[in-house]
Amino acid sequence: MPDKEASGRLAGAVPPRVRTEPVQERSAVRIDRLLDAAAVLVDEVGIERITTAMVAERAGASIGTVYRYFPDRIALLQALRDRTVSRFRARVIEELHRNRSKAWWDGVESVVDAFAGLQRSEPGVRVIRFDESERGLPETEDFAPGHFARWFAQIIEEEFDQPVDDALMFDLEVAVELGDALMRRAFLLDPEGDERFLDAARRVVRDYLARRYER
Repeated sequence: MPDKEASGRLAGAVPPRVRTEPVQERSAVRIDRLLDAAAVLVDEVGIERITTAMVAERAGASIGTVYRYFPDRIALLQALRDRTVSRFRARVIEELHRNRSKAWWDGVESVVDAFAGLQRSEPGVRVIRFDESERGLPETEDFAPGHFARWFAQIIEEEFDQPVDDALMFDLEVAVELGDALMRRAFLLDPEGDERFLDAARRVVRDYLARRYER
């Protein structure tokens, strides 16, 4: 006969299956729902007026659910910003891969296309404006002045094998400022983006960099 005590020890040595993945998936869905609600509210009431109670009501969740994932409205807005930036970067990389035959300074047009596509398809895009102070969010290292130029410099180095020195970094910051101003103007009055200003953003940024590096 089998040793019942030994059998029990062997059975106990096998840990029970813990269904953590579905729990994690449910949490991810809830977080996305809260961030989706916050994004809509960014467009409706502005960043400064958003409250956690408003987000909970719009998401159809309890205030306790909001605080389970975000300690305050700032943490919620930062999470929304991070998600939006991540999606923006993914679009830029996708556009660059689609146009790999072009020179690196032509790649900046992909930034305009990615921004326009995101602006048209997602609410709350204003949360990734390049000026941190306009969002009412605390400045972090990742979003300090010039952060987008530094990020694009990494793309240039990795995707185009183009070294970025201090002079090029400065020119990238200038290009970002020029393009940002024109892209904001494109969506100021037209929710779909005024193509005249978007075309101007592509042309101005591309020409500025091409004149300095094309030779």
